[in-house]
Amino acid sequence: MKSPSPDAIPAATLVLMRDRQDEPPAIMMIERGANMAFAAGARVFPGGRLDADDHVVAASLGPDAPGDAAHRIAAIRETIEEVGLAIALDPLPSHEQTLALRAALAAGELFSTLLARHGLNLQLDALVPFARWCPPYNANHRIFDTLFYAASANHLPLTATVDGSETVHLVWTSAEQALADAEAGQVRIIFPTLCNLEKLGQLASFDDMIDHVARYPVELIQPGHIEIDGVMMLRIPDHLGYPRTCRPLDGTPRG
Repeated sequence: MKSPSPDAIPAATLVLMRDRQDEPPAIMMIERGANMAFAAGARVFPGGRLDADDHVVAASLGPDAPGDAAHRIAAIRETIEEVGLAIALDPLPSHEQTLALRAALAAGELFSTLLARHGLNLQLDALVPFARWCPPYNANHRIFDTLFYAASANHLPLTATVDGSETVHLVWTSAEQALADAEAGQVRIIFPTLCNLEKLGQLASFDDMIDHVARYPVELIQPGHIEIDGVMMLRIPDHLGYPRTCRPLDGTPRG
């Protein structure tokens, strides 16, 4: 997948959605460590950059694998590393097995090696792509070309835990509550995450996410600037299912 910016770092992030009766879906969010190079201290979704082994695993799946297979694999791997939950693996590892996978990844073992050793198969279609964001080339912070995925967490145990370094806090929250926390200044949420929370806030279930993806294409979003009534605004396209497409430039965290 070709990046629009020569210095962009390929990345993937995963929104885990747990349906709740008579309530909006619960969404997993994590707080990044204060010493991280990008989005330090921000509340985000699990995920991170692709590594070389993600491409090795993707190549092993053969020609029928989706073109974004390496990104989906990175999202699965990073979710194990950051929160100790295994998604889209068959058979589904137990909690103890997932923690063992997490420890092995932290010790430097390759995901490809672990999948083979434990007889685990990938179910990449469990991840639904719903957005792609990459800042313009002249952005004044580290540039990530990030694919956003959603997956149902209805079948997963409530055993997620932070790793204590990259992730220091974890919460299951509604999109509405996460946005309210950011508005109240209780948490720091960067611009792409804010926009995607607003998108998620329109959905009453994971099935609604499936329907939403069928209506709106995944197109590259590169925020631009526009002046409205003397105020400089961050702007995104208005045809991709986002309920709000402009935010004031000042006061909106971007990295």
